[in-house]
Amino acid sequence: MSDSAQAQQDGPDFAKLSVQDALDRLSSDAERGLNAAEAKKRLDAEGPNALPEEKRSLLAQIAAYFWGPIPWMIEAAALLSAIAGDVEDLFIILAMLILNAGIGFWQEHQASNALAALKDQLALNARVRRDGQWQDLPARDLVPGDIVHIRLGDVIPADVKLVGGSYLSVDQAALTGESLPVDKAAGDMAFSGSLAKQGEMDGLVTATGTKTFFGKTAQLVASAGAKSHFQEAVMRVGNFLILASVGLAVILVAHELMAQTPILELLQFVLILVVASIPVAMPAVLSVTMALGALALSKQKAVVARLQSIEEMAGVDVLCSDKTGTLTQNKLTLGETKPLGAATPDDLMRAAALASSADNDDPIDLAVLAGVADKESLAGYRQTAYTPFDPVSKRASAEVEHEGQSLKVAKGAPQAIVELAAPSQEVAAEAMAVVDRLAGQGYRALGVAEDRGQGWQLLGILSLFDPPREDSAPTIAEARKHGITVKMVTGDDVAIGREIAGQLGIGQRILPAAELFEKADSMAPHEMARTIEGADGFARVFPEHKYRIVKALQEEGHLVAMTGDGVNDAPALKQADVGIAVSGATDAARAAAALILTAPGLGTIVNAVDEARRIFERMLSYTVYRVAMTIDIMVFVVLATVLLDFRPLTAVMIILLALLDDIPIMAIAYDRTKVSPKPVVWNMHRTLTIASWLGLLSVIESFGLLYLGRELWQLGNEELQSIMFLQLVAGGHLLLLLTRTQGFFFHPPFPSPILLGAIFGTQIVAILMCGIGWPVPRLDWGTIALVWVYNLVWMVILDVMKVGAYRMLDHRGKHDFGKHIAH
Repeated sequence: MSDSAQAQQDGPDFAKLSVQDALDRLSSDAERGLNAAEAKKRLDAEGPNALPEEKRSLLAQIAAYFWGPIPWMIEAAALLSAIAGDVEDLFIILAMLILNAGIGFWQEHQASNALAALKDQLALNARVRRDGQWQDLPARDLVPGDIVHIRLGDVIPADVKLVGGSYLSVDQAALTGESLPVDKAAGDMAFSGSLAKQGEMDGLVTATGTKTFFGKTAQLVASAGAKSHFQEAVMRVGNFLILASVGLAVILVAHELMAQTPILELLQFVLILVVASIPVAMPAVLSVTMALGALALSKQKAVVARLQSIEEMAGVDVLCSDKTGTLTQNKLTLGETKPLGAATPDDLMRAAALASSADNDDPIDLAVLAGVADKESLAGYRQTAYTPFDPVSKRASAEVEHEGQSLKVAKGAPQAIVELAAPSQEVAAEAMAVVDRLAGQGYRALGVAEDRGQGWQLLGILSLFDPPREDSAPTIAEARKHGITVKMVTGDDVAIGREIAGQLGIGQRILPAAELFEKADSMAPHEMARTIEGADGFARVFPEHKYRIVKALQEEGHLVAMTGDGVNDAPALKQADVGIAVSGATDAARAAAALILTAPGLGTIVNAVDEARRIFERMLSYTVYRVAMTIDIMVFVVLATVLLDFRPLTAVMIILLALLDDIPIMAIAYDRTKVSPKPVVWNMHRTLTIASWLGLLSVIESFGLLYLGRELWQLGNEELQSIMFLQLVAGGHLLLLLTRTQGFFFHPPFPSPILLGAIFGTQIVAILMCGIGWPVPRLDWGTIALVWVYNLVWMVILDVMKVGAYRMLDHRGKHDFGKHIAH
């Protein structure tokens, strides 16, 4: 990152000031540093060089999960059970309440680890000059104006302006996304949290704590976070059922009071009916469904850190992918070699290798040495002296002996090597043309020269690049088949981003993020969002840009996934609907992410999308079923009581019905489902419309059986209650087989053995209860058979009506979409 880039983050002062002006501005001395008294004064004024930590008490954290519509719903049910003296239901409901609170608390605990991981990235100690003496102090005690010494392997403890020493190579990939270490000299800026790879220099501390580049990244993580669509869906379904159940209960209570029903008997019946109808188990059932999905994903090398992300993953339609280390290998590789003049490719590679050293762990040197195809060509050559890359001369060089003769070799910036060798004007022009061509393709160029005692000779140009992962292109193609648009987001230059994006099939409309966001004030918000939406990727990106890119896409209605591996990715990972930390990611990236890949490559993401869409279908199936059954039970019981003066279920039957419902409901989590080829999201209007339609048809079904039993079969009230109990158990569970798919129930995917086993098991129990006559009035086996035949006929009717309703809604949706486009 350039100094001017840093100026955008910290203001132009220290990036643009000379070393002496910066020292003067901070009243510091490069030879003596600050005195202890002044340092303490500044520490009191500026605060410690650490990220702030806001902590809520454990009690406050726990209490937050017992406050809100869903907790209120469960708490109300518990209170009603306590008033009715139903201890068993009370304990079950309280267990559900505690389970949901525990899940929420754990998720918040996981999310808060993002800041903790960021703090762990900071250096713990620093070598500081105070009162003219070097001493080791905790990094948190640094203040602006301190002079620090940075050596090989040190984590830079604060933002500094380098003031002394000759050379420092800094790896800041985790902060900025740049794939190569950055060479620094006196007057350059270096950032807190980056790593010194080579050399050593003194630096003037210019910013500490939250004012550093690193600190601002941490603040973005703290403020980031998208609202969960899953939570919104649960709230809307819960509120719908609460209002419907309570409204119908009020009608029932009013009627029974007018009929002078004993208060205690009425209260017990209504309370049990409401408790059975309100979906107190809904959050727990959906959480269990997602937890089982998370277990399945873990077997595919994807760890789910936030359960709601599974539901969000099903609807993701944009994937913003970091380039370095995510789409590429984050490992320099030798590319094209272009010998010049009389030099051969072997001459070029041999000289480049001799001007390198494996001991320095320099990525360029390692790439050059790895690119030597014939290692035997170096036999007989011995380095007698080696000078690492010098940012002033912009080259590395070595003295070599071969068969008693001495020679010199050098490699470095092409312009510097051309100037060193001073070739003919024609060769120099050819060399620079090669460099320009490579730069346009996003490659880094190296010039190579040697001196065999007759002056320096330019041998040619080498290219270096960070190659794509082998699985990146197939994964991107597969993502597109799933309806997901992939956008590259990188800290590297536009040319590099464009070349890699082109190779991977992403597209080549790569925009420079810094320039784009500089225009933000002069552009309408919607225009900016549309520009971001239309781009294939972004280059020269800072952490704040990544965060703003994700947020702009979300504001346009997209569900966004963001992949990354570095500290610089953490804010965007947390803001994204699904943040994905790739294999080898930093602790900060993993803590901010919702999904953590433990195997190299991105192929697991597509598998995760498939699994997420299966889980979504299961949750949708449960939601439609639960709403339909609530409508069926509540509307049927209330209307039968009010209009026919007949209570179709006893309190015991309602409790049994709820208990028998629980087993197949939990088995939904193991059901087979289709995988949608497109992103799927909650459409609550559509979901509630289908569920309400099926619920009302089920009410008609229940009244039809009641009519048959009362008018044709001439059954008494107790037997009528038993057949209605059996009908609601049988019809309800057959309804579950219908809600699991939008097509006809006899088309694949077929129900899983676990779901079928749960349904058959509960049906056998209900049939035996009615056939034996305990704890419900006995029915003869012929009547039980008739009830089942009736339910099977209605199963076909409901299935036809369901498919018709879905097709009508789909047709209307396409018509509305066409009108929207036309306007």
